[in-house]
Amino acid sequence: MTYAIGRGVAAAVFAMAMAQGAAAQESTNNVAQLTDWSVFTDGDPKECWGVSAPKESSAQRDGNPVQVSRSDILLFVTYRTGGSPAEISFTGGYPFAPGSTVALTIGTDKFDLFTDGEWAWPASPDADAALLAAMRNGTDATLVARSARGNETTDRFSLRGFTAANDEAKKQCQ
Repeated sequence: MTYAIGRGVAAAVFAMAMAQGAAAQESTNNVAQLTDWSVFTDGDPKECWGVSAPKESSAQRDGNPVQVSRSDILLFVTYRTGGSPAEISFTGGYPFAPGSTVALTIGTDKFDLFTDGEWAWPASPDADAALLAAMRNGTDATLVARSARGNETTDRFSLRGFTAANDEAKKQCQ
């Protein structure tokens, strides 16, 4: 339960920091741009995160392509001061279908992320660690989710620069 509450607080911080989308990536708390990933720091206690937007996004309903309106679509790795372990999170830019999961695939590795509102996370610190290892070794990540309206979205994120962004975010919060 504490893990989920911490995730909820982190989601609120991320939502505020990322509310301006691309403009947020130009803010003064951007400490590094590493290929397809940016690193930010903020807050007291300090939080540090790497973030990336998808390279490709699509949506369909009943197997047919549809146009959908979404807010920021972002994939994160987050650290907090004091040596916290990495936390992976995803915001799809819309409310997920209640009780649904997000399917995340990296190469042949598959992960399910639980959802709450517009946010999705691995279910435990062990799941975060396994996902982090896959992200460090992968080339791209594909996330498939279902919206509360019944649309299925697919987002592909590049993992180029992820390892450097992860290392920098961790270093910033040591």
